[in-house]
Amino acid sequence: MSSTALSLKGVEVRFETATLLFDCEVPAGRIVAVAGASGSGKSTLFNVIAGFEQPERGDVRILGEDMAGRLPGERPVSVIFQEHNLFAHLDVAANVGLGISPALRLGPAERAQVEAALARVGLAGFGGRLPPTLSGGERQRVALARAMVRHRPLLLLDEPFAALDPGMRSEMRNLIGDLHEEEGNTILMITHHPDDVKLLADSVLFLDQGRIVAHDDIAHFLERRDLAAINRFLGNE
Repeated sequence: MSSTALSLKGVEVRFETATLLFDCEVPAGRIVAVAGASGSGKSTLFNVIAGFEQPERGDVRILGEDMAGRLPGERPVSVIFQEHNLFAHLDVAANVGLGISPALRLGPAERAQVEAALARVGLAGFGGRLPPTLSGGERQRVALARAMVRHRPLLLLDEPFAALDPGMRSEMRNLIGDLHEEEGNTILMITHHPDDVKLLADSVLFLDQGRIVAHDDIAHFLERRDLAAINRFLGNE
């Protein structure tokens, strides 16, 4: 397996009013915060990695494999969106089971995997509940359990704590950190909160105006004073 989890070279995405260009390499096994002002290109970056958006040109590789032409479901990637993307009419166990089988063809072994994942995220006994009866933090944990049963080596978290209060944010940060240690996967996490960067990330991809303008280990990033956009993000101004 490649020691590089993600490689983007000359990846260009064009919109009517802007052209975004991404170049980076992310080592395997790290937690990487993806930060930058609204409109800087963070969501587009995730869409390109996950296969929801096709670039005009450039090379996208995950674990050394070229992703050209691969649909989202064919990529070794799981995505957890801010909105959780749970099906309100399916119970919690079924929502998690979709991560194993989109057709929900689950035998005893697969159902045991679902139960184990729910227990691991603190939701043992929640399998029969419907998503509308859960709190925001509980729904986010269901989405995390669904990602866990997929066992994909690259996990993309799109503002996973946005709707959570400070106490729940701290709990979810700790949970993701613990699961990362167990799985050994690579995590990219979009966040607007410096605390998430300081307390969870190994390194930072910082975007500004459609470009990756910094890719630093966390200690170096927190010491930077040379870019105005980073100063604003860290509250140094």
